Amino acid sequence: MDLMYLGILIFLCLLATFDLSVGVANDAVNFLSPAVGTKAAKFRTILTVAALGIFVGASTSSGMMDIARHGILNPHYYTLDDVMCIFLAVAATDVILLDIFNTLGMPTSTTVSMVFGLLGGSTALAMSKMTEAGHTYAELINTDKALSVIIGIFLSVAIAFVFGLIVMWIARIVFTFNYKKHLRWSIAIFGGVGVTSIFYFLLVSGLRNSQILSSIGWTPDWIDAHKGTILLVSFAAFTVLMEVLHLLKVNIFKIIVLFGTFSLAMAFAGNDLVNFIGTPLAGLEAFLDFSNNGAGQNGEHYIVSVLAGDSTLPGKQWFLIGAGIIMTVAICTSKKAHKVIETSVSLSRQDDGEEVFSSSKIARKTVRSVLATTAQISKFVPERAKKWIDSRFDTEEVQLNEGAAFDLVRASVNLVLAGLLIVIGTTFQLPLSTTYVAFMVAMGSSLADRAWGRETAVYRITGVITVIGGWFITAGAAMLLSFFIATINHLGGFIAMLVVIATVAFVIINNNRKFKKKQDSENVDLVFRQLVRSHDKEEIWQLLLQHVRETQGTLIDFTRQAFRDITYGLMHENIKSLRTAAAAIEEEKSVWKRYRRKEILGMRKIDYLLAVEKNTWFHLGCNNATQIIYCLKRMLEPINEHVDNNFNPMPQEYVEEFIPICNDVELLLENVSRMIRSGNFSNADEYLVEGNAIKSRISQIRHKQQDQIQKLDSNIRTTLLYLSTLQETQELVSMARHLLRASKRFQVS
Repeated sequence: MDLMYLGILIFLCLLATFDLSVGVANDAVNFLSPAVGTKAAKFRTILTVAALGIFVGASTSSGMMDIARHGILNPHYYTLDDVMCIFLAVAATDVILLDIFNTLGMPTSTTVSMVFGLLGGSTALAMSKMTEAGHTYAELINTDKALSVIIGIFLSVAIAFVFGLIVMWIARIVFTFNYKKHLRWSIAIFGGVGVTSIFYFLLVSGLRNSQILSSIGWTPDWIDAHKGTILLVSFAAFTVLMEVLHLLKVNIFKIIVLFGTFSLAMAFAGNDLVNFIGTPLAGLEAFLDFSNNGAGQNGEHYIVSVLAGDSTLPGKQWFLIGAGIIMTVAICTSKKAHKVIETSVSLSRQDDGEEVFSSSKIARKTVRSVLATTAQISKFVPERAKKWIDSRFDTEEVQLNEGAAFDLVRASVNLVLAGLLIVIGTTFQLPLSTTYVAFMVAMGSSLADRAWGRETAVYRITGVITVIGGWFITAGAAMLLSFFIATINHLGGFIAMLVVIATVAFVIINNNRKFKKKQDSENVDLVFRQLVRSHDKEEIWQLLLQHVRETQGTLIDFTRQAFRDITYGLMHENIKSLRTAAAAIEEEKSVWKRYRRKEILGMRKIDYLLAVEKNTWFHLGCNNATQIIYCLKRMLEPINEHVDNNFNPMPQEYVEEFIPICNDVELLLENVSRMIRSGNFSNADEYLVEGNAIKSRISQIRHKQQDQIQKLDSNIRTTLLYLSTLQETQELVSMARHLLRASKRFQVS
């Protein structure tokens, strides 16, 4: 029995190790987005600062694990076997959910995942105890913590967004986008306020319970009693320091951003660390107590009351340091962390660029309502005031570091305000989530900065709604999944636990394989990101050429495959092949729409005279590509209906007649794709002639089939379907020829 529990503990530790990696990958958005979005320093420097903050925070953490120990479940009613079932369910749920969100590039809360995982797992075991022993739910479960988390979501979203909007608007009025012209009399005060806020945040949230501060007498009670003095002295000292540094030509905003990054990373590691290692360490402490005091007892009956008090786990600090090392390595190596950060940065980006999310009905209604409300309010604002405000928000004067998504002023506001709100929330005992506060402040500040223009607002709002929705999904999914796994563990015993362990391992491996595959398929997007960051017009043109070649070549390859699936489904009555084609066409239509928008943004960045020369052929190519997709859709719909309804199959003579046409079309598409991708159009005229010949052959067959309709023995439904397929095939060849010609004129100087 001891070996069984030891095996579960070992796996819990392995899960905790992986959880540390996926957890820091998701929470990295909290403290990395401002620095990464502004390019405040080299990416390696930013990672170093964040990694240092994580390690220091983990090393100095008090390591309180109250939530995992007795924050949700009441240990006086749970056995060792019960808590092992629960902790395994929680760890498995946490890893699976966070890994899924990381793969999707969506920020979520590790606290929510763990709290609701514990609630779900504890409830599963509580139900059996309520039935068997007559205990009440209130005796077994502390629901107050879960309720506080739910309240925290709403509070964090509303408070952070509103304050981010207001404070950023004021900051932009003061500094404008050309902030370097307005620093002389304001930067010292702003820097003093910013650094003081971050410093106090560090004391309250990062180092509050650390042994370092306690050793010099700065206990939590002492800090609370002297917070006024701390704030005043810090503000005076930092204001003077900022003025001196400004006179020495030091960029104060960069100091605020990097210091804020360090502080938030440190606070995250010091406080949220328990979300990842709380359950395995609580399980280890329960097991050690059972080993020392449970002689002759069975784990199914041994009550783990040791978890009701403060942790006495020996060597706890070394576990924390080890966790800090794992998190430090993870933040430096995780590609999924970069993806989550990209989501936040993209939604708060100042200029046009890649939109991660599509439009939605609620976003469109929101934009329409806001525009109408703004128009009404604008009527009461004097024209002179409107002109002055607009002059303070002149984006033509924006000063961005190369490749940056927004400027240092906004990044500073984001970090300072996030820290302040978390401190205020702690002071008034409001359960504000670090993840939610950091994200919503960034969204509010980007709105205030007029980054959400009419061309991008619907996409940004959809993104924000999607992320917020994901937070609630995290809570529900964590509770249900943990409940399910804990139930299986309880009913199935050790065998069921082994199955759960194997399933978790499979899910993790499979998710990472899919993520790697997805990353490999995003090379085109990487080219676009390079294009957006570049300011060299010749480099932009070359990157745009590469992007167009890849997208058009990929479209022709897709067309070839879709045409094959459609014709195969028709000739062999294969409904599965047709449904595959239908799903692929819808996805390709959406993908191509995004590609077209990206390339239009690229065309706006190239040399003006070159753009005038190439615009016609670019848009012709885009239109032809779009028509190819619609052509495939028109071809598919009647075929899908015919086969799905089990109508008469295509006569064999039709099939034998159509197969050579299909082969020739596929070969033509293959050659068109090869020429577009390579940029070598030496044989273009030859394939244009070949395409024309295919069209002529199809015309002859169509005329023959039209004559066939007059015969009484022919199946009208089948003949009409064949005619429709021939017509769309002919149109497909025609569009492929037009695309080849347009691509040639676009690529060749």
